Amino acid sequence: MRILVWFLRGFLFFTLFAFALNNSHDVVVHWFFGYEWRSPLVIIVLAAFGIGCALGVLAMVPAWWKHRRAATRHKSEPAPTPEPMAPIDGI
Repeated sequence: MRILVWFLRGFLFFTLFAFALNNSHDVVVHWFFGYEWRSPLVIIVLAAFGIGCALGVLAMVPAWWKHRRAATRHKSEPAPTPEPMAPIDGI
């Protein structure tokens, strides 16, 4: 199984590497107010991916804090003591 995972990782790496080599032409990104950014396409795609990941993590932070507060609150409460079972009639 480990060999298959390493094979898939290597395949993904070489596929992305070939993508980077094939897309080395300069691309212009036009911003507001006449600003522009000239860079190879692979750099722009990588930057867009990185910014998207960062925004996704930032969007998850409030939910993580909420769950962390709930977990610490739950941990600090004493565990409830179980009620003794009532005898079953007819046995």
